[in-house]
Amino acid sequence: MKNIVNIGVVGISGRGSSMLRELLNCEGVRVPAVCDKYSDRAEHGAEIVKEATGETADVYLDYKQLLAREDLDAVMCCTTWITHSRIAIDAMRAGKHIAIEVGGAASIEECWQMVRASEETGKFCMLLENCCYDRKEMALYNMVKKGLFGEIIHMQGGYEHDLRDEISLGRENRHGRLFNFQHRNGELYPTHQLGPISKVLGINRGNRYVSLSSFASKSRGLNEWIKKNKGEDYDLADYSFNQGDIVTTVLKCADGETVVLTHDCSLPRPYSRAYRIQGTKGIYMEDGNTIYLEGISHENKDHWTHTWESFDDYLEKYEHPLWKKYKIDGIHAGGHGGMDYLVLSAFAESVRLDEKPPIDVYDTAVWMAVTCLSEQSIAIGGAPVPFPDFTNGMWIDREPYRRGIFCLDEVCEDCFEEE
Repeated sequence: MKNIVNIGVVGISGRGSSMLRELLNCEGVRVPAVCDKYSDRAEHGAEIVKEATGETADVYLDYKQLLAREDLDAVMCCTTWITHSRIAIDAMRAGKHIAIEVGGAASIEECWQMVRASEETGKFCMLLENCCYDRKEMALYNMVKKGLFGEIIHMQGGYEHDLRDEISLGRENRHGRLFNFQHRNGELYPTHQLGPISKVLGINRGNRYVSLSSFASKSRGLNEWIKKNKGEDYDLADYSFNQGDIVTTVLKCADGETVVLTHDCSLPRPYSRAYRIQGTKGIYMEDGNTIYLEGISHENKDHWTHTWESFDDYLEKYEHPLWKKYKIDGIHAGGHGGMDYLVLSAFAESVRLDEKPPIDVYDTAVWMAVTCLSEQSIAIGGAPVPFPDFTNGMWIDREPYRRGIFCLDEVCEDCFEEE
């Protein structure tokens, strides 16, 4: 294991800046090079490194020049969605491990290219799906593994987040969401809840998604916001946005489970990932923060009436050992309550060990593929489309995953005892 690894960072937007700061807090990480196509952002990345470490980072405007450096062990990519895969492929071909920020794929071909590049080079491609490391998601995963929900039958999740200002002001803020909402219509941001769902369902390890159907509502939310906040004369006020305000996607699993995803970013609402776990012994619902477990939850005298309980009553009891450890150690309370730091720590550890990450290229390809598959389904009236098997049949009997404190395929309690 290397004590220190050099990681280059490509993409220093608002999100990229915060992720760079988090990365610099991870054990054994140096950032000797930063890159962004906008010079002010690239220079800002160097300033962040200087402020945090006192070291000077070289600045690049072309990511391929950064990839040509021989001293980099890995790269973190936080650019706009449609560039993630090509940068990941180029990085692996250049001999670097790669971590990419979340976002959906534009084509199945780019997903296959990522898989092939990783297989042929031996370099990993890890999607930085931070929600896999959220405190509640990890506690629920622990409960699933302990059998408290029984056999899982159905799951739900989504990205339900009022982003009308961020989307509508994309040109002013140099943010790529606007162009996706203008020209695409699909489940544009599937991975936040699909990541935890896929790990619960054992996707790519004994289970897989076999088909997908997707439906989009009409689009009105962005136009209403623009007219109210930018005026009737703003050039996008009456623009016909392709992206439906609500996109609903249904996935079917080889083992028979169903999954429903919801994309909801252009209407007024509070934030939610709408997580739902339902099995033969109970159910959890994020909205309302409620849970019911048969034989465990308090029952009313009327046996026809079952009573919801607050999940808060279960959270500490079933805390995942990773969160127990970091609460004891004094977790670095950074972005999104700490889960940004945890996913980046998992990435950094994998680079230092030069070993498989907890979210591998097959996970990355599957989760990202939902976007372009949903576009296809919506375009043909919601008809089911087949889901590719990026493991080429190996999901039936994969090689062992790497156990450890950041593992997402098992709760490795013994690994914490060794710490």
